[in-house]
Amino acid sequence: MAGFRVSAIAGQRLDEIYVYTRDTWGDAQAQAYIRGLFSRFDSIARHDQPWRAIPGDFGVDGFYCRHEHHYVYWRLLGDDMVGIVTILHERMHLMDRFREDSGA
Repeated sequence: MAGFRVSAIAGQRLDEIYVYTRDTWGDAQAQAYIRGLFSRFDSIARHDQPWRAIPGDFGVDGFYCRHEHHYVYWRLLGDDMVGIVTILHERMHLMDRFREDSGA
């Protein structure tokens, strides 16, 4: 069964998303949003979610999808696992932030 691994950077982004959501809309909403993201990660790992290639302008190989107001970026790891690279808000300058988070 395929699974996923969350990178250190993606873990940091999850923490930031949780804190912002909790501070803005409360703890229950923050927990629900984070659960939704982890459900999306499971869906990605099971290939239940379409795998859209990251545009060539980003200069890295990988895939992405949208989850509510965020984009999830991942790579296929050598052990049939999905590596969650980062999670970025739709209003961020995605290309620059993705390059920072992916080490590209």
